[in-house]
Amino acid sequence: MARHYLDHASTSPLRPEVVEAVAAWLALAGTGGAGDPGRIHTEGMTARVALEQAREQVATLLGARGREVVFTSGATEAITAATWGAVRRAVDAGAEPHVVLAAVEHSAVRQSSATFAEAFGGSVTVVGVDGVGRVDPDELMAAVRPDTALVHLQWGNHEVGTVQPVAQVVAACRERGVLVHVDLAQAAGRVPVDLGALGADLASVSGHKLGGPAGTGVLFVRRGLRLQPLLLGGDQERARRAGMEDVPALVGLGAAAAALAEGALAVEEATARAQTTALVEGLTAVEGVHLLGDAAPEGRLPHLVCLAVDGVEPQGVLLGLDQRGVAAHSGSACASEGLEPSPVLEAMGVDAHRSLRLSVGWSTTDADVEAAVAAFPDVVARLRSLAG
Repeated sequence: MARHYLDHASTSPLRPEVVEAVAAWLALAGTGGAGDPGRIHTEGMTARVALEQAREQVATLLGARGREVVFTSGATEAITAATWGAVRRAVDAGAEPHVVLAAVEHSAVRQSSATFAEAFGGSVTVVGVDGVGRVDPDELMAAVRPDTALVHLQWGNHEVGTVQPVAQVVAACRERGVLVHVDLAQAAGRVPVDLGALGADLASVSGHKLGGPAGTGVLFVRRGLRLQPLLLGGDQERARRAGMEDVPALVGLGAAAAALAEGALAVEEATARAQTTALVEGLTAVEGVHLLGDAAPEGRLPHLVCLAVDGVEPQGVLLGLDQRGVAAHSGSACASEGLEPSPVLEAMGVDAHRSLRLSVGWSTTDADVEAAVAAFPDVVARLRSLAG
């Protein structure tokens, strides 16, 4: 049976350019031709050149300077490091740190903010969202206080795809002199990002979500901003992240970024928008199924859609689709790692227990979309007949 992978928002397959770049680097390293990028011998400098090339490739994709790019093990580490650095900055200035975030932020944002702020006697203010998952920028900024160490805001939501008013919030934070972190995990490699023009202080990126290797990520730190590092023990990444860099994987991340920056992004964005539109039209034709998040295409990320499916549990839908060769995910966390309902959907005021998330990517074909649309009605009908 042919497989149809529609879970790119979780992780995207390695791009061919990535496989080629990593294989070439491993072949070189396997002959002893590369070493520690922190050393000044030939082998070390070979690794340093490759690492810095990857850094520039990523910076180009993000509209950043190479020196603003700190390589990490992923978006989770980048988010945690950004939060830690901002909180410690406030503590060192004599404040009890206060963090502001929207209720739909990723768990890495919510948990790191609560842990670090409360550890130093501070607090977190969580701002609600509307029915499509969008925060009001005025409400978010109204929560900012003189002791606010950091404001978090994702570019686009990881469950329903709703795009947030990032530019407006960043501008307001800069005017108030408050650090702002933008979570780009679902946006980078999906839509054009220009961090230089945006003016954000901090941003986080996941490598595997845009077709790069797992275990790679980026913490963007605006030029001139000095923060205490999360990981200590060495001077790697200009003393901003200790530990020897994973050069083979980062070479792959650079290759993915280069492919996107050289024209693939525009093509993939348009294709993704058409494919998710087809998914919404095909799946909402089933009775009791409706779109969650912003109905306007320009109000959500191009690559993912989340649907409410009345009357059935998400596990059954996922298993039924999988038996028919379609890989998808539920917008509710109870369908995978955890047992709690989705905090994103709860914040939106919708059913947090019954949803389906489908997401496309660079390797998605129209046949993949057609397979999902064809399989879905039968899966839902069967489950409803069993429940009834």
